[in-house]
Amino acid sequence: MAADIRFDGRVAIVTGAGIGLGRSHALGLAARGAKVVVNDLGVSRDGTGSTSEASEAVVEEIKAMGGEAMAHGADVSDEAGVKDMVAQAMDAWGRIDICVNNAGILMDKTFAKMDMSAFRKVVDVHLFGSANVAHACWPIMREQQYGRIVFTSSSSGLYGNFGQANYGAAKAAMMGLMNVLHLEGARDNIRVNTLAPTAVTRMTEELFPPEAAEMLAPETITPGLLYLVSEDAPSHVIMGAGGGSFAQTRVYETQGITLTGDENTPEVVAAQFDQLTDASGQTEMPDAFSQTKKYALNAAKARGLTLDW
Repeated sequence: MAADIRFDGRVAIVTGAGIGLGRSHALGLAARGAKVVVNDLGVSRDGTGSTSEASEAVVEEIKAMGGEAMAHGADVSDEAGVKDMVAQAMDAWGRIDICVNNAGILMDKTFAKMDMSAFRKVVDVHLFGSANVAHACWPIMREQQYGRIVFTSSSSGLYGNFGQANYGAAKAAMMGLMNVLHLEGARDNIRVNTLAPTAVTRMTEELFPPEAAEMLAPETITPGLLYLVSEDAPSHVIMGAGGGSFAQTRVYETQGITLTGDENTPEVVAAQFDQLTDASGQTEMPDAFSQTKKYALNAAKARGLTLDW
């Protein structure tokens, strides 16, 4: 068995922490010693309204277990509000070690019927909200030479879900944000991961039969989140989680085909599409330039050339 995972002396910000997954994450961190900023705007599922009751209740739960916590009602899509939240955490505790981006809303409709303002609002909360919080914490983590950041994705973004073009686009963007920040944060011991949870929460409760609620409770996911923000956490991992199941999602690229000269036509691409999509020999790309290098080397080989690369 691995050593106990603890967060004594660590400070965590958890967004959307008033209910559901965020609440479970905040309580899990606090139970293992972290000081927690419980962020929640207190809006309805579609992002309307506002109340601090939920976040204050979670703070009281943490204090009742002997922990330290503060509530903050920043709208994560508002950069000024996020900066104020981070400033208050620094004033209170002098550091920020963990950033869990969990806040989100749903405004589901088919793309044909969706108003683009609804598309923009969901992207603002999920994508810009996550970026705002990470960006405000980034210089602090660099100065500390320590940081753990988790973005929350979804199977809707990774695999698709009917009626969720806005949500799916925003959630797929979490992977791209993680990919870059993983590279940029490595030298400063900032590890960046993505959680793709499936849970019965306020946002998803009507999608599941009642008997699924206990099996897919948020508490079954939080252990994975706690590992992703621990001292010995990996980086650049997309962890799927739900019902006590944990898995890794990876993006692979097939070996593909290389066409030169007169054969580089759409007709030849069509004729060789089965070979292009053949999964044998597929590999994971560690960064964008690795793909460029692969294509250049393939092109050189096809021409009988050698690249000193």
